[in-house]
Amino acid sequence: MNERISFTKGHGTENDFVVLDDPEGALELDGAAVAALADRRAGLGGDGVIRAVRSRSAGIEVPADAPEWFMDYRNADGSIAEMCGNGVRVLAAHLQRAGHIREDRFAILTRAGARTVEILHRPATPGAPWSVRVGMGTSRIADGNRIVEIAGQRLEVTDVDMGNPHAVAFLPAEVALEQLDLSHRPVLDPEPAAGANIELVSERGSRHVVMRVHERGVGETRSCGTGVAAVAVAAAHRAGDESGEPWTVDVPGGRLQVGWTADGEVTLTGPAQLVADGTTLI
Repeated sequence: MNERISFTKGHGTENDFVVLDDPEGALELDGAAVAALADRRAGLGGDGVIRAVRSRSAGIEVPADAPEWFMDYRNADGSIAEMCGNGVRVLAAHLQRAGHIREDRFAILTRAGARTVEILHRPATPGAPWSVRVGMGTSRIADGNRIVEIAGQRLEVTDVDMGNPHAVAFLPAEVALEQLDLSHRPVLDPEPAAGANIELVSERGSRHVVMRVHERGVGETRSCGTGVAAVAVAAAHRAGDESGEPWTVDVPGGRLQVGWTADGEVTLTGPAQLVADGTTLI
């Protein structure tokens, strides 16, 4: 492919993405093209690439009641991912700013199913943060089936499925989260067949934790939306907290809030910033 295309660069708590506006599904986006776009030295740079495409033009099987827009999300290495909580907030801001959607509450189709987004704040100046709440779906949780090895520790993992798989481990008080070496992926035992995002967590206070994450197909990122949701789910489970009150989760790139609806859906609230527009060749 050697085609000039328009892009938007955006991030949610510094988890950054290249957004390609492709309403009619004209782009032939393969893994190599995604990896080239996401390359931080030879490309535009990003933790992932999001193709904004109408569901009927996305080349996928969609239900009759599918939302109009589909988030075709790829990791930085070109692999396909089911869902991205920070990415869907960035996509929601892009769709609104581009005039594709005018409502403040709407649904976006992902490979993990439809996700409802709500625009809570629209910035008055370009580049300033939007505030977006995302319905992340329900979680599935399992304890004690896996171990993560990090900093000489073997820690029990809580497996949380948020549409994509997460392995959450809570650090003992004597291990400093900030000093962990995540330049290499920690070892999971046993390794999930489809891999997993790995979250390492320290407590900070009542319903307040801080985390770092090593993402599938990317490496350590400044934030991970589904990972933040998974951590809050695991933390509430660990604390025996069934109140439904929100949890605060800090990441290197900022702060997010995780809550629950009356019917048990997990919600994620945080910023989305659209920081650049341009054209590139792929």
